[in-house]
Amino acid sequence: MKKVILFAAILFAGVSVANAQVTNTDNVTLNVKLNPIQTIVVNSTQKNIDLEYKTTVNYDEGVSSLQADHLNIYSTGAFIVQVASNVDDIKRVNGAETISASTIKVKAEVGSTNPLAGQTMAEVALSTTATNLINSGTGGVDKNFNITYIGLGGDGYVNNYFNDENPTVYSTTVTYTIAAQ
Repeated sequence: MKKVILFAAILFAGVSVANAQVTNTDNVTLNVKLNPIQTIVVNSTQKNIDLEYKTTVNYDEGVSSLQADHLNIYSTGAFIVQVASNVDDIKRVNGAETISASTIKVKAEVGSTNPLAGQTMAEVALSTTATNLINSGTGGVDKNFNITYIGLGGDGYVNNYFNDENPTVYSTTVTYTIAAQ
């Protein structure tokens, strides 16, 4: 009988201790906040682009300059890249004469690294109005794009040469802008 009483006492003590341990819980809300990041970088070795007309064929057919991996993009989601000239009429460096920025086209193509799926790229005429050049429904890291600058053909610049400088130079700043969409 002593064993039964001892067993009952131990059992009762164990149940009492177990019931005495109160389990407390509490919750926390974890928020993952993703902010938009878009960066665009022009290849540092391609900051000066020359469209040089040296032959009759150049004036007749126009000239172009392909800049491989010219733009590098980082975007946390869908993005758009626009291009614009700082002026509509590109002024001669050593004179008052101008040529229209719209006579120069900019064409985007997939670069050599990490192409994106589902992107669209365009060929657009330069203007002071920012024009859509690249659209992507997804973001990406270190996405490269080739850019080709295309000058007017059809002998359009024949009368824009002046013999007080050789060569005659017209210059504008081209700006690329990236934004979330």
